[in-house]
Amino acid sequence: MNDLQVNISPKDFKSDQEVRWCPGCGNHAVLAAVQKALSELGIPRENFAFVSGIGCSSRFPYYMNTYGFHGIHGRAAAIATGVKTANPELSVWEITGDGDALAIGGNHFIHAVRRNVDINIILFNNEIYGLTKGQYSPTSEKGLVTKTSPFGTVEDPFSVGELVIGAKGKFFARTLDSNVALSTQIYIEAAKHKGTSVVEVLQNCVIFNEGIHDNVAGKEVRDDRTIILRHGEPMIFGKGNDKGIILEGLKLRVVKIGEGGYSLNDILVHDAHEPNPGIHYMLANMRYPEYPVALGVIRSVPGNTYETDIKNQIDEIRKNSAIKCMDDLLLSGSTWKVE
Repeated sequence: MNDLQVNISPKDFKSDQEVRWCPGCGNHAVLAAVQKALSELGIPRENFAFVSGIGCSSRFPYYMNTYGFHGIHGRAAAIATGVKTANPELSVWEITGDGDALAIGGNHFIHAVRRNVDINIILFNNEIYGLTKGQYSPTSEKGLVTKTSPFGTVEDPFSVGELVIGAKGKFFARTLDSNVALSTQIYIEAAKHKGTSVVEVLQNCVIFNEGIHDNVAGKEVRDDRTIILRHGEPMIFGKGNDKGIILEGLKLRVVKIGEGGYSLNDILVHDAHEPNPGIHYMLANMRYPEYPVALGVIRSVPGNTYETDIKNQIDEIRKNSAIKCMDDLLLSGSTWKVE
């Protein structure tokens, strides 16, 4: 990206389009956090491109005063890959939902992650198809009653973090739509990461899946049922910061600090930069009630990016090629002169 720093505010990223999400939808908070994060990066608006597929979240590019591309269902990752490869100077953001990314777009999603294209993917996870009026999605909990599962879905859901790390993902984070401060910081870290960053947002659909995340995200319970991970800090949580995560054998375990002989020194320290994904995989898969749900940057490790490797390969081929121009190409190989 261009290193030119500019003074810019969140309102500079607001377009002149009316925001047409339902009142109370978690998408409003995501939009505010993204606009705040981008303003803190100090990068000119013309250096950003937002790409989306289909779904409620995919209206996002209309509300950003940046370059934007509203694609077709499930294909946002393919379009974003093309944009970044064609113009590596752009900061490219893919806006998608749990249905758009993980159902029809699942193949594009995992291969963008595997290739480590330098794009930022924000995945709105409300565990339902909202735009098409309430069908179960790839992240819906087993047994959820919806319009397409009137007796409860019999399918096991995807875990977004498990999928990302399994696809050799280098950056995975999770946040709540309602926690704008945490989300803002995560989006800033995602933007600075070189490679594919995936941020899962636990987002509320007030119409078709109201309160789906309340069991962990509700104000009364979230301190005890979520843990915000920060690199280099011990994994402690709870209203009194009196609980922690330890590694016991091959499993994570929740303990009470000061009880059972456990002190702060026994608590795991979060290392988001550890190349081995084992602990990150377990952290991403923690579920209430056995564990708190992990928020924050869970994994952030360096790696070669797709578009850089493509450019380096092209430069190397050009350097060693006997063909330097179109005439060289046309006169190469077997040629005939037509009289």
